[in-house]
Amino acid sequence: MLMINGKEVAEILTMESCIAVMETVLADLSEGEAVQSLRQVLPLEERNVLGLMPGYLRREGVAGAKIISVFPGNHGSGLPSHQGMVSLFDAATGVPLAIVDGQSITAIRTAAVSAAATKLLAREEAESLAVLGTGEQARSHLEAMLQVRGIKRAKVWSRTPGKARAFADAMSSRWNAEITAALSVQDAVMDADIICTATAAGEPVLHGAWVKPGAHINAIGACRAHERELDTALVAGARLYVDRLESAVHEAGDYLIPLSEGAITADHIIGEIGGLLKGHVPGRGSSSEITLFKGLGLAVQDLAAAFYIYKQAVALNKGVEVSL
Repeated sequence: MLMINGKEVAEILTMESCIAVMETVLADLSEGEAVQSLRQVLPLEERNVLGLMPGYLRREGVAGAKIISVFPGNHGSGLPSHQGMVSLFDAATGVPLAIVDGQSITAIRTAAVSAAATKLLAREEAESLAVLGTGEQARSHLEAMLQVRGIKRAKVWSRTPGKARAFADAMSSRWNAEITAALSVQDAVMDADIICTATAAGEPVLHGAWVKPGAHINAIGACRAHERELDTALVAGARLYVDRLESAVHEAGDYLIPLSEGAITADHIIGEIGGLLKGHVPGRGSSSEITLFKGLGLAVQDLAAAFYIYKQAVALNKGVEVSL
């Protein structure tokens, strides 16, 4: 069995390769070739949780699970909010194949899924970006959006202005785009063609009144039924897509809270990104519509990324072989 650490994951799993892997597994999920159960979430103290996410990739012949801790309070402490591991098994024999660093996979694959959604839903001419948050997901989403649209300008917002300025300075030296700090969410998003929300918020930080017609939004921060990043008016006025319908109707507060308020109906979700990839789900209807992708993160995404990493690690002689 191979042990593959975070440094090796980052070396192997480029954003470009991960976007392709995510498109494949999302399409497979819509066709029943990738299978998963709802994640089990064990509440800990405060808002902290431990999650178990099992899945099975039929075509690849592998199964496994991600075990992950989510500690929102780690923001600003020097520790990541998401930490864990992905276990990978041969589905024909049950032989353990690998344990792969889950933090690095989560950072890359989450943004890659948003990129897949953005390729399908954002207007082709989109060139301005807003990123809400300055953590690991903010960095990876900036990279992912630059991969799929010709972004010329990006604004970043944080509850701590100094973090936004530091983020803008660091990312400006890395990417060929004008990246600046915004003093408010409204300032960050008012002219944005694409908005990525990657915050630890439990209450809305983004309001529909601030979003311009034709914008596309990737909302990935809130992952529990009672938490959300978006206000009701925004969700009600947007064309909503999800990574997995079953997950959204159990876990997505951004959908469930407006539903409980009567602002939307159960059929407000247009469909899954996998169905959109396969042509079974309609996409953007006009250049003025606001499109919204609500991503919760799926076990099959982690397994697909881990299997790609495992194959590359074997070919490149990376990882450490261990015996159980």
